[in-house]
Formats: sequence, C-alpha cells, structure tokens
Amino acid sequence: MSDIRQNIIDDLSASTTESWRVFRVMGEMVGALDTLNALKTNCISIFGSARSTPETPHYQAAEKIARLLVENGYGVISGGGPGIMEAANKGAAEAGGPSVGLHIHLPHEQGCNAYVTTRCNFRYFFVRKFMFVKYAMAYVVMPGGMGTIDELSEAFVLAQTKRIKAFPIILYDSRFWSGLLEWLRNSMVSNGYIKQEEIENLFTVCDTPEEVVHYIKKVVIL
Repeated sequence: MSDIRQNIIDDLSASTTESWRVFRVMGEMVGALDTLNALKTNCISIFGSARSTPETPHYQAAEKIARLLVENGYGVISGGGPGIMEAANKGAAEAGGPSVGLHIHLPHEQGCNAYVTTRCNFRYFFVRKFMFVKYAMAYVVMPGGMGTIDELSEAFVLAQTKRIKAFPIILYDSRFWSGLLEWLRNSMVSNGYIKQEEIENLFTVCDTPEEVVHYIKKVVIL
C-alpha cells in the first residue's frame, strides 16, 4: 500500500462519524486487492495458533508444510503474526516462494513476523477474512484457539451455503481435531443441524506435512 493511501486511511480513522468508517473499510479493501492481485502464484492459506513456539511439533510441521508447498509451485498465505503464522511464512520465504502476511492490528500477540515478503495491514477482521477466502486455493488448519476456529467455521459456512466454490479445508493432526469432529457428528448431525456428507465433503484430516501436500496436489491444479 502506498504511503499516500495509508495517510488517507489514517486521516479517515480520526473521523468521529460512523458513516466515514465506510471509506476506511473501502481503503483497506482496495489496498489489499491491489497488493494481492499482483500475486502470480496459486496460494494456500495456513492457519493456527499465534502461541505456538519454534520447538513445538505443530510449529515445525507448519514450517515444513509451507516449504513443501513452495517446492511444489504454490505460495503461502498466513495471518502474518507469530506462532503457526510465523512458521508458515518462514517455510515459504526460506524456500524462495511467495510468503504473504495478512496482518491485523490487535492489542497483543500480533507483531508482524520477519518472514513476510508480501504484507497487507488490516483493522477489520471481516476484510481480512475476505482476502483469505478470495486468494486461497485451500485452507490448512493447524491446531489453534478461537481465532483458528473462527476462520475454519467461516470457510465451512461459505462453502456449505454455496456462497463460494468449495475448496479443500485440511485439518492437521487428527488427535487434536477428533473431539470437534465427534461433537459435530454426535450433536449437530444427530439433531439435523448439519449433514454428515457436509463434514465428509468439506473436511479432510491429515497427520503429516507430506500427506497435506500430496492431497493438495491432487485437488488444486496449478
């Protein structure tokens, strides 16, 4: 985003009327579209906890997944922050591929990591989530907290309601996600709130980085 555009957005942020907030949202969206439209590589979004540290297996797995994706011709999009996001950007950047960070301003945990090579800044979650969906060919959902669940459920609902073309949503680590999947089947499916085939068609569970990339290569055409 240019300095001029950022200055305009900052000026608008000082407005005291809610109606002017629309222009700040528009500026944020236009800036991100300009930046991400320049990407020439099909990208995979990787989500997960901001609190994972480099010595943890999930951080290391996310880094390896990102590296393997780049080596197979894909780019990587993350939230641009620490933890799993950092691991994804690190794997992509060190493999020499697109390493996108959709960075959001929060009061904690969200300094942009050093491995982002293409960065967009956001104040609004809904604008940021729109960019994740628009520019991702698949989601890899690593273990995480409520932010991860939010991004996962957003993608599921959009695909379930056919607001977007369904794309792969890959849940990494069956041990972590098994409780959620069991609850969906035993509580939601059994009460008729969602269909069993929706779970089966929209979610894929993988347990190794190689399995993730192998599946993506089968279903996401470069």
